Amino acid sequence: MIWYPYQQMKTMKAPYEILDANGVYLYTKDRKVIDSVSSWWSVIHGYKHPVLTEAIKTQADQFSHVMLGGLTHEPVRKLADKLAQWLPGDLDYCFFSDSGSVAVEVALKMALQYYVNRGDWKRTKVLSLTHAYHGDTFKTMEVGDDEDYHFILEAYGEKKDVIHIPTEISALEEAFEHYHEELNCFIVEPLLQGAGGMRMYDVDFLRRARELCDRYGVLLVFDEVATGFGRTGNRFVADLVLPDILVLGKALTGGYIGHAATIANHKVYDGFYGDAPEKALMHGPTFMGNALACTVALKSIELFEEGDYLARIHRIEEITRREMAGLSHEQIREVRIMGGCVCVEVKEGTFLNGYQQFAFERGVFSRPFLNYLYAMVPYVITEEELVQVLGVMKEWFHSDCRA
Repeated sequence: MIWYPYQQMKTMKAPYEILDANGVYLYTKDRKVIDSVSSWWSVIHGYKHPVLTEAIKTQADQFSHVMLGGLTHEPVRKLADKLAQWLPGDLDYCFFSDSGSVAVEVALKMALQYYVNRGDWKRTKVLSLTHAYHGDTFKTMEVGDDEDYHFILEAYGEKKDVIHIPTEISALEEAFEHYHEELNCFIVEPLLQGAGGMRMYDVDFLRRARELCDRYGVLLVFDEVATGFGRTGNRFVADLVLPDILVLGKALTGGYIGHAATIANHKVYDGFYGDAPEKALMHGPTFMGNALACTVALKSIELFEEGDYLARIHRIEEITRREMAGLSHEQIREVRIMGGCVCVEVKEGTFLNGYQQFAFERGVFSRPFLNYLYAMVPYVITEEELVQVLGVMKEWFHSDCRA
């Protein structure tokens, strides 16, 4: 029996069974629906893209996977070289893994060991944001701040090595003043906090964070698993403010297969490089650098570049702002829009009960959570399809079909 994610198995509603997928559409036995959440924000080119599908097939005819322990191959070399060339600044050293959570774990391990390798054992603390979400493995849960997902950590008692702050410059400055000698890194989801509620904040906060990290010798880590590849309207937020370590996942492969990358700058890499074996990064996911994933990631990046995706995303934001303008209801706390993301936060989560089925019957797959009704559409969506998604969202607030 399948154990499904984020569900109480005893009471969960039966999931929709998908028989086919193409473009922005998912197909069940008797219905086609627009995937308004891009399979957890990853399928940016849509489903069954011929270029990506052919890349997978071609590579599979050679080999699907070989370990990177003592072996290497052309797809992983090409992807590492492409990312080094494509990313800003000196983010040149790519450590691959098989999921965003693991890639964040690697980043946190890098940050801690960077200082241990220098003989600085005091820097054991991590600065993070309130409402942060960085994954569901144990260290990522610790640096996260979402009781709805990570309440299990209460079994361990109070967090000792993580400080959480709001996205306020005054709180940021105060945290650095008090803890800078103990911090190894400050980790953020830049500009857009995903599973913590699609919360959006200003780039000036990140610019100040960069200044303080430089002043006090703290590493700045950007978790762009969700925000990378255009979701905020920027190619990467790292193009605006340069981190020391960047984490990518989700859309890295166009949503075709799980893969992630933790990319370090020269300073961090040099902190591990040398003759002493104990200074090496002792980490190695079995499927890191998977040949299928690397091959499709290269093609996905090519599509992003050649398809002028930033212009597409800006158009998605423009249409979204136009269509959502004036939406009001006594239950709406706030409507937030950034790049390829729109979120309607309601005052009571029960108000969204029944929305998923409501949307499904109107040709849209959606997955609201807690108090958040949102969409993160594939970038290949047409204006007509996007208007349909947003129209269903608006209709809910004036419908007599609510549970």
